[in-house]
Amino acid sequence: MGLGGILLALALLIWLAYRGWSVLIVAPVAALVAAAISGEPLLASWTQTFMGGAARFVAQWFPMFLLGGLFGKLMDDSGSIISIARFFTERLGTKRTMLSVVLASALVTYGGVSVFVAFFVLVPMADEMFRAANIPRRLMPATIGLGAFTFTMSVMPGTPSVNNAIPMPYFGTTTFAAPGLGIIASIIIFVLGMWWLARAEAAARKAGEGYVGTRTAFALDDRTREQAAMAGDFDPAEIDHGKRSASLPPFYLAFLPLVVVILVNFLMALVVLPRLDFAFLAEEGWGQTTIGAVAGIWSVVLALAAAILTVIIVNFRRLPALRETLDAGANSSAVPILMIASLVGFGAVIGSLPAFAAVRDAVLEVPGGPLVSIIVAMNVLAGLTGTASGGMAIALNALGDNFMTLAREYAINPELMHRLTTISAGTLDALPHNGTVLLLLQISKLTHRESYGDMVMTVIVNVIIALAVVTVLGSMFGSF
Repeated sequence: MGLGGILLALALLIWLAYRGWSVLIVAPVAALVAAAISGEPLLASWTQTFMGGAARFVAQWFPMFLLGGLFGKLMDDSGSIISIARFFTERLGTKRTMLSVVLASALVTYGGVSVFVAFFVLVPMADEMFRAANIPRRLMPATIGLGAFTFTMSVMPGTPSVNNAIPMPYFGTTTFAAPGLGIIASIIIFVLGMWWLARAEAAARKAGEGYVGTRTAFALDDRTREQAAMAGDFDPAEIDHGKRSASLPPFYLAFLPLVVVILVNFLMALVVLPRLDFAFLAEEGWGQTTIGAVAGIWSVVLALAAAILTVIIVNFRRLPALRETLDAGANSSAVPILMIASLVGFGAVIGSLPAFAAVRDAVLEVPGGPLVSIIVAMNVLAGLTGTASGGMAIALNALGDNFMTLAREYAINPELMHRLTTISAGTLDALPHNGTVLLLLQISKLTHRESYGDMVMTVIVNVIIALAVVTVLGSMFGSF
């Protein structure tokens, strides 16, 4: 009976969220359905278990969401994203349109700009280039997706994305976990994705298919906003608030904040923080934790803060409404973090039910050992919820301690667990109901029927292949 309640609650959550209901409503309702069927006290399940799990997530991650929103909005309003994108288009030209779009998308998102902020710049830029190169518009989402939300979100070592950060406190790692494996996986994803795009472009030209139609003005609807906010770290409704610069910074100034993010993150995570004495963190007043559990988060927070100051300093005169820009960036973080926190609260209730023990045991006893278990758990939950960050948060909140116990028993480096977790969550999360997919298609004024087939190849299939390669290499040689 209890297991049936868990399955019913999960089905209710997915169905209502897909139909556009707010997760802020759906998650507690679904959690209470599961608790009621299991005979658990409803008010206590809501106020103590659900809210306890959600509150812990907000307390842990709000600084990163806040700074990420501020950084993305500042990069947008200062004209830095446009400057970076134009640099690649001008240097590579229309003959390398797809490579230009992929590289521009990858650079800005690897440097810490929210993928949702990037979309509003990258889609118009790509549309102009595809028109000039006479490439079908239907290939734009697959091209932008390859650069914006595959290897730069979950795979490349050092990327300050939420997807790459969530495993850190559970495994005591940093965003640079398993750098060698991350780089190998990134190369595989990039090469296979570019091969597919080149193949698709060649097939279109052979069939006489070129650019058709005109991109019309974009209007964000409430349903897509809800689904996008649940899948990312920036509320798309804030993109038009603030005021964009009338002039663009030169490329080197636009690029500088991205360098600051990666450099400061690297220095803090691997050089500075490990050499300082943080023994006081073991005291009750500081959460009875260790520097290993918080160093990754602190490093990203400091990196984003330094990048924010850099953007403001070098573009002060290009930010005509700085306060409005900062307000929009700060507001953009509120809805996404509450959405994901609600999913974590749902997972906390499910994890507290007696029947969950059977689910936990089934996941942990999947044939193939701990690495296969974590891959299965992340793929399933990210696919079902349509969000990599939400799927990871639910799974690790419920099973993180179990995975670490297995890692110690099997002598598995936690960095390998971290990298497999992020790559696994970044595969099936891009199913058709994913908010990132929906927003990109809506901004591009394209449909699933027109564009999703190519997206499957560039943002799902090649990532699964990279995941398989990394799993084999990690099993044979460990983390590197």
